[in-house]
Amino acid sequence: MKVRIRLFAILRELAGSDWIELDLREGATVADALKQLGDQPALAGALQRMAIQMAVNHDYASASTELDDEDELALIPPLSGGAPGGGAHVRLTDQRLSPEALSNLVANPQAGAIVVFQGVTRDVSSLDYEAYAEMAERRLALIMADCIERHQLLSAALEHRIGTVPLGEPSVIVAVSAAHRDEAFAGAREAIDRVKSEAPIWKRELEQDGSRRWVQGTPAPGAIKPGGEPE
Repeated sequence: MKVRIRLFAILRELAGSDWIELDLREGATVADALKQLGDQPALAGALQRMAIQMAVNHDYASASTELDDEDELALIPPLSGGAPGGGAHVRLTDQRLSPEALSNLVANPQAGAIVVFQGVTRDVSSLDYEAYAEMAERRLALIMADCIERHQLLSAALEHRIGTVPLGEPSVIVAVSAAHRDEAFAGAREAIDRVKSEAPIWKRELEQDGSRRWVQGTPAPGAIKPGGEPE
C-alpha cells in the first residue's frame, strides 16, 4: 500500500520536498514507516536525534497506529511556539494582526474583564512561521474551547500569523472576556501556553545578515524520542 509522508520545517528542508511517498506492507504501522524513512540519508540523522510527533490524517498518532492505503502521515518536529471549538474565533493568516479587532470580537455586556495577549517578534529582523494548517486550526479551536469551559470565559479569540512577521509586529494574539479578571487572566495564560506546546507551528529566525535558523522547540505530546522510545 502507498502512504504519503508530509514533512514540515527542518525535515522538509532536509528532504528537499514537502512529501515523500512510501510503499508499505498491508497492516504496517507508523513505526514501520519511520523505520523505512530512517534508511533515507537526508532524514536519518534528524530522525535519530530529534523527538518527532506523528499525525495520521490530521489526528495525533502513536508508533503503534496502523496505516491504511492512501493515508497521510505527518512528521511533526518539536514545536516552536505549535474540531470546532465552542464559539471561539480561531484563524491562521498571512495578514497583519489587530489586537483591537480581537478585543472587539470578545466584547460582551456581561464581561467585567477583557485580556488581550500579543506575542511580538523581538531581537531578530523577522520571524518566518510555518504551520500544518489543517491540523493547527483544529488544535487551536480545541484549545480555545477547553479554555472557555475550564475558566468560565464568556468569549475567546485567537489569531496566529504564518509567513514572515517583521520585528515589532505581533505573531499571535489571544483575547478573552470573562465576568472577573482572575478567570480572564488564567484563560489567556493557558491558551497561549498550550498554543506554544501543542499547535503544529514552527518558526525560523531571519537575521539582518541573511542567515536563518529554526528555533529549537519542545516535543509535541506523545513524541518519539531519538532511538524510537516515546517521550
